Amino acid sequence: MDVHFGGCQCGAVRFRVEGTLDDASVCHCRMCQKAFGAYYAPLVSVRGLDFRWTRGERKSFRSSNVVSRGFCGDCGTPLTYEAPDGMAIAAGAFDDPSAFVPSTQFGTEAKIAFVDHLHELPGHPTEEDLDDAPFLDGLVSYQHPDHETDQWPLEERPQ
Repeated sequence: MDVHFGGCQCGAVRFRVEGTLDDASVCHCRMCQKAFGAYYAPLVSVRGLDFRWTRGERKSFRSSNVVSRGFCGDCGTPLTYEAPDGMAIAAGAFDDPSAFVPSTQFGTEAKIAFVDHLHELPGHPTEEDLDDAPFLDGLVSYQHPDHETDQWPLEERPQ
C-alpha cells in the first residue's frame, strides 16, 4: 500500500495519506489562482483514501458557498481544497510532489495564456544567480524538510 506524507513549509501542520493517489489535476479558475497566489493550483484528490492530519490543525477559509480552503495559520501554505464531493491536497504540500502527474485541467476559462509557454523560458539553477543575488550564497532553509520528523522545529531559528 502506498503511503505519502506532506505538510506546510513551517512544519506546524503535517498529514499522511494511504492509498493510490492517481487523481491529480491543475485548476486555473480565478478562485484557485487567488488561493494559491499563483497562475494555477496543482491538486491531488484524496477522496476515498485513508487521510489524516498527523501534526497541528489547518485553518480554513470559505472561498465560496460550496468550497473551503485549508491553509497553515502559521506560515500560510495552501493545503486543501474541500468541496461536497471530497478533498484535494495541494500537490506542492506533499514531500514528493513529483509523484503526482496531473491528468486533467479545470477552470480553463480563466487560464492565463502564457502558462502554456512557461517551459519555453530560459531556466537557471539557483547557483547561477549568485552574481546578481549574492545573498543566496550560504542560504540556510528554515522550511520543514521533505520527510517526517518527531518534532519541529529541531532548534530555534530567527523569526
